[in-house]
Amino acid sequence: MPYTPNARRPKRGTYRPRPEIASLVVTSGNVINGVGETAVRQASPFFWHPPTLHPYGDLQTIARTNSRKCPGTGPVFQQAYTYPPLQAPSATKLEGSPEALSAQVKQWALSAGVDAVGIARMDPLFVFQGYTIDDPWVIVIVLAHNYDDLQEVPSDETNGVGVTEIGTQYARGTRISYALANWIRSQGYHAKPYPGPSADALLLIPPAIAAGLGELGKHGSLITPQFGSGVRLAAVTTDMPLSADRPVRFGADSFCTSCQICTNSCPPAAIAPEKQMVRGQERWYVDFDKCIPYFAEAASCGICFAVCPWTRPDVRPKLLQKMAACEPPAATADADPAETPTPLDRQPPPPDTERHA
Repeated sequence: MPYTPNARRPKRGTYRPRPEIASLVVTSGNVINGVGETAVRQASPFFWHPPTLHPYGDLQTIARTNSRKCPGTGPVFQQAYTYPPLQAPSATKLEGSPEALSAQVKQWALSAGVDAVGIARMDPLFVFQGYTIDDPWVIVIVLAHNYDDLQEVPSDETNGVGVTEIGTQYARGTRISYALANWIRSQGYHAKPYPGPSADALLLIPPAIAAGLGELGKHGSLITPQFGSGVRLAAVTTDMPLSADRPVRFGADSFCTSCQICTNSCPPAAIAPEKQMVRGQERWYVDFDKCIPYFAEAASCGICFAVCPWTRPDVRPKLLQKMAACEPPAATADADPAETPTPLDRQPPPPDTERHA
């Protein structure tokens, strides 16, 4: 399908925040996020946490208000923030091997409407500073966007299609993560849901990568082999004994090294062309101080997800084929297979799932 540029998107570097917006970035988010730090540490609470935990409460309010001004957004975001009650765990535990229980969890999640699901062993680096998670396992679920609706971002008061689609997927993540948590509880185990967009104890992208759902992209978000960047995430932590999936390597990280599409499409020029050192790891990183004013003004933006070549249904299969020929072997004879990324062509094919957009 041909790509048609969205006329509501300013050219790269042309955006300048309104003075009243710029004045609200009084503390650099890049410092809070650990840019330039060489020591590994947990991430600090950020923009979507409760305002008592960061200095961006006023900007958060503006971002929510501007999103809600767009037609169609009210009902879907209300659903995203409507949390069903969690039932008490059953006194009778479902018995089975970790592999069998993992298969049942995935089958249940896919039948409930998620587009992909993976499991990772809990890591302290998946938890924000100041929070604790006692569950040893995290189940990450992927909610794929409707591609055509995503192309309508950024939204405004004349066109709310794009941000309504974002809210729709967050609402789906809330509904299914709570339902999955209650199903696990009905099997006799503890489970806690972590939907977006508001943040809680759990980061979502790092466990998604560990669970084999994708790679980190230049735009700072997940790129999946099935849906590209056009996804939202939710998760459930649990003490049900499970089996971890392996990370995958299908070429997204390598491709991002030379691709400049999201970099050149970002109105505030927040996406750097090269990786940076962040909390002891060289990784892709988006400049918070440049990104967040436009994000707040532009109804949650989403341009970088929409323009990513991996998101385009007509381009993604070609990229997968091309990058599969370029990716080096992932494992060595003495590598731990549970921790070694696996090229996508060595993975079992993803299950056929019905798209619920």
